[in-house]
Amino acid sequence: MRVRLYLASTSPARLATLRAVGIDPAPVPSHVDEDAVAAAAGPLAPDDYVTLLARAKAEAVATRLVEAGDIDGLVLGGDSAFVIDGRIHGKPHLPETARERWRAQRGRSGVLHSGHWLIDARGGQIGRAIGGATSAVVHFAADITDDEIDAYIATGEPLEVAGAFTIDSRGAGFIDRIEGDPHTVVGLGVPYLRTLVRQLGVEWTSLWNVEH
Repeated sequence: MRVRLYLASTSPARLATLRAVGIDPAPVPSHVDEDAVAAAAGPLAPDDYVTLLARAKAEAVATRLVEAGDIDGLVLGGDSAFVIDGRIHGKPHLPETARERWRAQRGRSGVLHSGHWLIDARGGQIGRAIGGATSAVVHFAADITDDEIDAYIATGEPLEVAGAFTIDSRGAGFIDRIEGDPHTVVGLGVPYLRTLVRQLGVEWTSLWNVEH
């Protein structure tokens, strides 16, 4: 029996990751004010920070769809943050912020944390919910030039991703290696998601709905 997955995220990378592993989810924007949620919570450890935001997104979408009578499946929320020098870096948004971060992180390493929150909304009702975070170490190349940084920022790609980098697009050439699950760096720990799905009593393969 197929089970529908609803993705409480507008991240193209998360959507592409899920489709690559056989799951074509129903993407639903959460419209959560991430800054407000984080500010209300106060200082948090990185894993708690990304899990909190993932939970807020999943709960917002699940509640809205249940009230509309338009859901039968699992709702997944996700969020990511990059930590270097003990500071949490989310999306830079501004070119100057992205440029500052790249000049500081080239030749160095940091940890990308991805939060997950999964809600069982089968039958149109909100049921059990579980979640947590995964992490991976990212090592940046040391020979990245200022011109390369400027060219990368000019594409707009790093402005709306945690840490101002990607490993699944143009940013891949600037990363030496990853320690841990590379999917976590994209924003969704696939093996961990499988674990959460199974903990809710759902078979991972029942989410597959992409024909190859």
